[in-house]
Amino acid sequence: MSPPLALVIGLGNPGGAYAHTRHNVGYDALDRLAERLGARFGSRRGPAQVARVVARGHEWVLAKPTTFMNDSGRAGRALTDSHPVPSDRLAVIHDDLDLPFGRLRIRPRGGAGGHNGVRSLQAAWRTQEFVRVRVGIGRPPAGQDPVDYVLRRPGGWERRAWGAVCDRAAEAALAVVELGVVAAMDRFNALRDLEPAPDGEER
Repeated sequence: MSPPLALVIGLGNPGGAYAHTRHNVGYDALDRLAERLGARFGSRRGPAQVARVVARGHEWVLAKPTTFMNDSGRAGRALTDSHPVPSDRLAVIHDDLDLPFGRLRIRPRGGAGGHNGVRSLQAAWRTQEFVRVRVGIGRPPAGQDPVDYVLRRPGGWERRAWGAVCDRAAEAALAVVELGVVAAMDRFNALRDLEPAPDGEER
């Protein structure tokens, strides 16, 4: 009997200019998830870069759309056409301006919340029924354009804590698939925020 299939999509923009920017936290978290599962991303397959592995009782398909954020739905549709999965094993990791830096919110459904990548997926799939792992990147400083903010790499203590944020998001995606979305919400939605320590180092 084949293991159940799970599809996890990390949103971001392709290309070195966007690597490790706030908007690409989905890509970075997916890299951490691939490490945990022993998966490797191969060459681009259609509109996404894909890693596939059987591990921990599931067949995992990890995918980074290469269509640019605003056209994520084209990749998402191709992925679900070739890898049909139930909504509780379809998870999307993406950045969220409305959450403090490092805070996670797992949701089984809902609107796009102003996120163009999620909006594109909803339009392509014609549903809001898929799990989101929303990763807080915080709001930009006063006067800074939000578009400029999300397309920049974090600095200071946030840069140093970036790996911990991506690890947390990867673990959340694992929990969604292995424990179920309700249990994952209970575990990760209540985690305390990541904050700088008084001496300027991350906690």
